[in-house]
Amino acid sequence: MTIHGRSAGIAHSDADVVEFLRRAGLPDAWELLDDPGWVGWQGGRPRTYDTTPPGHGDHGEVIG
Repeated sequence: MTIHGRSAGIAHSDADVVEFLRRAGLPDAWELLDDPGWVGWQGGRPRTYDTTPPGHGDHGEVIG
């Protein structure tokens, strides 16, 4: 996740996004998750998180 062009970390859930936004000074971040003026989702549908570890496929097999 980036905030103003700086890396804030990797979000694995809505709670992670909210925590990063809270640290950036937005205490009411839960209300902002669905507002495209505040949160831009990239690489998939909004509020969908890829929890597959790097180097693994959809079924947990190592890609190599």
